[in-house]
Amino acid sequence: MEINANNWEKEVLKPEILVVVDFWHDHCPWCLMLDPIYNEVSNDYKKKAKFVKFNVLQSTENQHIAVKYGVMGTPTIVFFCEGRPVESVAGFQQKERLIKLVEDVLSKHRECIEKSTILKTD
Repeated sequence: MEINANNWEKEVLKPEILVVVDFWHDHCPWCLMLDPIYNEVSNDYKKKAKFVKFNVLQSTENQHIAVKYGVMGTPTIVFFCEGRPVESVAGFQQKERLIKLVEDVLSKHRECIEKSTILKTD
């Protein structure tokens, strides 16, 4: 799912599940190489987390959001739980490394994720 500054709050900060954001842009060769890997991993984990893509060069507002969350280069993947960034990684990631990152965040931040799930069902 592609998002932008207009729906950032709704799609990233409000959900009660783990949100994984791929900060990218279409002139970044590493971003383009990561894209099929990110899509495949997002499909594998779609029941455990929400995966979105955020083009940092789409608008000035998008650039401001990227800077606000410390994105200094692309690709950068940031994990959000309850609207807070809980982990990030910059640079191209091989599929195995991206899977390990997702698994690590799911286990390290289980309390936040479980709390979010509990809030969602109440």
